[in-house]
Amino acid sequence: MLYAIISEDKPDSLQRRLTARPAHLARLQELQNQGRLVLAGPHPAIDSEDPGEAGFTGSLVVAEFDDLLSAQQWAEADPYHAAEVYANVIVKPFRKVLP
Repeated sequence: MLYAIISEDKPDSLQRRLTARPAHLARLQELQNQGRLVLAGPHPAIDSEDPGEAGFTGSLVVAEFDDLLSAQQWAEADPYHAAEVYANVIVKPFRKVLP
């Protein structure tokens, strides 16, 4: 089943995000290589592809996991979580309708 992992960044976490980004992307690449990643990306803090110093307000990952517990455990092991980038993480089932 698909799960949405919706994360909200802590204020002033851009530098921690940038430091942890390579490890974060490696985990996402692993999901993609396994054919389980639907989409992933950050929420820019401003209306721009490259928000620069404004940074990001959070992230969204939609991926396939065996169950809710597995999705939650994956989210908790995210390098951004360990680097204290995230203030809050919500994991919930997701049903893709379109496209």
